[in-house]
Amino acid sequence: MDFNSRIYVAGHRGLVGSAILRKLKREGYTNLVYKTSKELDLTDRDAVKDFFENENIDYVFLAAAKVGGIVANNEFPADFIRDNILIQTNVIDASYRNNVKKLLFLGSTCIYPKHAPQPMKEEHLLTGELEPTNEPYAIAKIAGIKMCQSYNRQYGTDYISAMPTNLYGENDNFDLKTSHVLPALIRKFHEAKSENKPSVEIWGTGTPKREFLYSDDLADATIFLMQNYSGNEIVNIGVGHDISIRDLAATIKDIVGFDGQITFNTLKPDGTPRKLVDVTKLNDLGWEAQTTLEDGIKEAYKWYLNNIETKIESK
Repeated sequence: MDFNSRIYVAGHRGLVGSAILRKLKREGYTNLVYKTSKELDLTDRDAVKDFFENENIDYVFLAAAKVGGIVANNEFPADFIRDNILIQTNVIDASYRNNVKKLLFLGSTCIYPKHAPQPMKEEHLLTGELEPTNEPYAIAKIAGIKMCQSYNRQYGTDYISAMPTNLYGENDNFDLKTSHVLPALIRKFHEAKSENKPSVEIWGTGTPKREFLYSDDLADATIFLMQNYSGNEIVNIGVGHDISIRDLAATIKDIVGFDGQITFNTLKPDGTPRKLVDVTKLNDLGWEAQTTLEDGIKEAYKWYLNNIETKIESK
């Protein structure tokens, strides 16, 4: 990939895609292609076919996906499996048919079994049952991995798959119904502080442990992999250590400046007990995350205040 390569970032307005686009621009890549979902519906096979035939794409970062937390996955399972399979099938197949040099498919660590050994290694894929609350989404992502591997085997393509851990950062989803835990907590604590509430309720027991990767670090890792890795095996992207939801809540509470109490609704689901990825493969290739959790949360909260809270106040 050189600075004049024609690079398509699918999903450029989301948390992941926007971070990749920002990083590419900062690095000096100038021939970038991106479309909003209104301009290009990636679930529409004919539209995707026409787009690739007309754009002469060299490299693809496939970051477009329908994503959400436990609530959204529980309520809209059909949407999650259908839309994600359509998006990745259309983009991967069109890339092959239009001679794209290399494609990076972004999956998720929810592809691993619910009770996979910790930390989760790449070879743990398909060795046990999935977490039921996000199984449709996970199956769609596994299908994307297998599609990349199958095209590599049958057609000799260079399609790689990376599995990022839980992400957060600029352009995150802060909707309390559909967001993941970290942005949801930022909003909950901020609103509780603004409204002088005595407490904030957290779903579950607070005991599950999660690993969190700042989106700008993920972007750096994807470009690193695009430049330095080719192979049929998936690669985990993470920081290599995790934190309990209870401790995460306490950290966000302090950063936001909320003085009330934290309560836990144990009638609500916890989800997977632990999700920590083994990042040995990526570290051995020469890449490590640089942003601490505290620094990343501060940046995410700053972005929330400037972009989300201002919109809420102006309504």
